[in-house]
Amino acid sequence: MNDTLLLSLDWMLRGGTIALVLLIAGTLLRDFGGILSARLGALFALGTATYALSSAAGFQAFGGWWAFPALALSAGNNTVFWLFASSLFDDGFRLRPWHAGLWLLLVGAGLAECFVAGGRDFAFGISLTLSSFAFAVLALARTLSTWQADLVEGRRRLRLFVVVGSSAYIGLMALSQLFGAVRAAPERASLVAAVALLAIAASVAWSLLRPGAARSLFVGIPAADRPAEPARVPEATPSAARSGEPPQAEPVDGGLLAALEHAMTVERAYRQDGLTIAALGQKLGLPEHRLRRLINQGLGYRNFNSFLNHYRIAEVKAALADPGQAEVAILTIALDAGFSSLGPFNRAFKAETGLTPTDYRRLHGGKSQQTVADSGIGRPPFGFGAKDSPASLGS
Repeated sequence: MNDTLLLSLDWMLRGGTIALVLLIAGTLLRDFGGILSARLGALFALGTATYALSSAAGFQAFGGWWAFPALALSAGNNTVFWLFASSLFDDGFRLRPWHAGLWLLLVGAGLAECFVAGGRDFAFGISLTLSSFAFAVLALARTLSTWQADLVEGRRRLRLFVVVGSSAYIGLMALSQLFGAVRAAPERASLVAAVALLAIAASVAWSLLRPGAARSLFVGIPAADRPAEPARVPEATPSAARSGEPPQAEPVDGGLLAALEHAMTVERAYRQDGLTIAALGQKLGLPEHRLRRLINQGLGYRNFNSFLNHYRIAEVKAALADPGQAEVAILTIALDAGFSSLGPFNRAFKAETGLTPTDYRRLHGGKSQQTVADSGIGRPPFGFGAKDSPASLGS
């Protein structure tokens, strides 16, 4: 196969990739533009379109000076990919100013390689390649570290099809550049990369553009926009997915929900150190996937740790407001409630109450136990109780 034919196939495939990712970006901004993870996803899609263009063999020589900004933006897109994975799969993620600074640093490094080194400086090239590999590893680590606690079925599947595939692509491209495979056969390497890019873009488009598919991924994800009580965000039913209608709640088994409530409020299963979904499911006699669906669709939680922390923090708040426990150390109270260490407890407590545990005790420590009970501390989420009927539980 001659070089002209290789280049023609390469550009055709990259054109298809660019069309798909631009469609994804437009759809995300149109339907979920107010959600951080969707905005980052759209930004990553735009960066991917730039990368598909700028990574083609001979692009810099063909594009001239205007190719430099595209190359610089491509260098920063690995940071956007990591931020997108973090915001999508970690409900507690917050975008910080230093994230933007890191992106600007990578974009600046890409410009420096183009204008200062002319793309020929080995040190610049190695540094950018290593940064690509590092961000791929970081995104993969974030994806896997929060996978077990994820209660949203569509989001769990997306981890394998999108992020793991994208991380593998970035890592393999970085390794091939490090070992000279791209320089040895640029046209063939570019064509292989174009095929992989199109495959990833097609899988993402299939995952996100189906009716109702993206809603279960993005609605309610950003922690900054979540209400104090988690919203009920049911998975899309097959009929809703086919019709394009908003997802409807599946019937919730009132008996199972009552058993779950009993385990959490009476038996205080949340106190168990290192409690997992599998262990709680075994306690209730439920398969893990059914327990995930019950907590997600019945109570609205998207993350198992958030579900546990609700009960743990309720117990801590009651203890901190109890004058009889005024001399008990906060660490002791947190450990008794099931937290494994002080750092995660402090973060979770402040995220839910807006106060540090010390400030909360100072403000509420004089309350009587009756006042604490009247305030709702320690009640199950959403007011569920044994008296609730299955009809009200599923509504």
